[in-house]
Amino acid sequence: MGGVSGPYVIRGSVSLPESELRWRFSRSSGPGGQHVNTSDSRVEVLFDLRATRALPEVWKRRALERLAGRLSDGVVSVRADEHRSQWRNRETAAKRLAGLLAEASAPPPPPRRARRVPRGVTERRLADKRRRAEVKRGRGGGRDWD
Repeated sequence: MGGVSGPYVIRGSVSLPESELRWRFSRSSGPGGQHVNTSDSRVEVLFDLRATRALPEVWKRRALERLAGRLSDGVVSVRADEHRSQWRNRETAAKRLAGLLAEASAPPPPPRRARRVPRGVTERRLADKRRRAEVKRGRGGGRDWD
């Protein structure tokens, strides 16, 4: 079988190194009819995040921190089994891994700066509260309407 069509870009000029990807194949529980019981179409791709030289050190540190719950000895794994073809599952798994690494290694968002609450917002909220209180007061029970 031919190689995966990569390169799978993580961000900018950084992409997943084909040589550092390890593949595992197993029987999928997905669609496939009679063929499904004889073919290993489920794909799992493993990437050693701790040992890689492909990612800049800063990205690597961020990704290791953010993916700590998903790692097993510094290795991140991604599975795909939604397609009947092993090749398409390989493509899907590799793209997913690249997306996961892109998200995990992204720089943190700029810190939120506190701003003053506009007067109109406060006035509208208080007016809504008064209106609501009036509605509830109008519901008073125990009145004799006879």
